Amino acid sequence: MHQQKRQPELVEGNLPVFVFPTELIFYADDQSTHKQVLTLYNPYEFALKFKVLCTTPNKYVVVDAAGAVKPQCCVDIVIRHRDVRSCHYGVIDKFRLQVSEQSQRKALGRKEVIATLLPSAKEQQKEEEEKRIKEHLTESVFFEQSCQPENRSVSSGPSLLTVLLGVVLSQWLYLEHEQGLKLTSEGNLS
Repeated sequence: MHQQKRQPELVEGNLPVFVFPTELIFYADDQSTHKQVLTLYNPYEFALKFKVLCTTPNKYVVVDAAGAVKPQCCVDIVIRHRDVRSCHYGVIDKFRLQVSEQSQRKALGRKEVIATLLPSAKEQQKEEEEKRIKEHLTESVFFEQSCQPENRSVSSGPSLLTVLLGVVLSQWLYLEHEQGLKLTSEGNLS
């Protein structure tokens, strides 16, 4: 008998969606960042269709906002920031990528990607460097604190085992010495 290969029933909204990057940062003073690419991966054995939604569609142009991804392939989605004004600095916008099976309407999964417009790439780099230095100092202090008790116990003197071993050996030597003296003194008297 020929058995039909059954595909597992996919539950609405539970399919993992693989997108890179998960955050878009646009810089007002760097026009090369005004156009960025999201890559949607399809690691599955079936084709997916996708749709890109946005919380503020008037600020962005999404090239190919809907389409399909073949099994074990990926597709690039171009996003352009078209409203670069200072009133939008620091505002976090969101894109949602919804995926569904090629032949179905219901969304099987979704992933959100945040987008932010910042005034200057140079300012951002300076802030990131300061943050990195601060994190490094915090890590160093934490590392030193976690090692401090261990160092104290190592440098506090001989261990209890060493002291006990010394006492036992000195007693044994003392007894051997006493035993030797008794044998010598008994031998001389005879």
